[in-house]
Amino acid sequence: QVQLVESGGGSVQAGGSLRLSCAASGRTLSIYFTGWFRQAPGKRREFVAAITWNGDRTDYADFVKGRFTISRDHAKNTIYLQMNSLEPEDMAVYYCAATGRLGIPRDLKYDYWGQGTQVTVSS
Repeated sequence: QVQLVESGGGSVQAGGSLRLSCAASGRTLSIYFTGWFRQAPGKRREFVAAITWNGDRTDYADFVKGRFTISRDHAKNTIYLQMNSLEPEDMAVYYCAATGRLGIPRDLKYDYWGQGTQVTVSS
């Protein structure tokens, strides 16, 4: 099993920045990709970004390219999502997820999920 714990959500004005963290524990050697997803009220959950566990490959949804950056701290087993130039449309609950599967990160089934962290962006 893999446990994921997110932190770093909060409220920010449009144009501001937040950094989300996802601390992984347990059978982390089984992880190939770790990703961030988000779900806004009344909308389906959507892929935001992903990174391989060794940090050598990243993938981003088109709507966040150039604004969000996913990264990994090997020593801390922690994944980060740096979010800049936030827009009201980015407001959602953000979830960290992990999978041992290979393939296109946005299309994979993720087996492990965190509890989510709320991001609120005011205009």
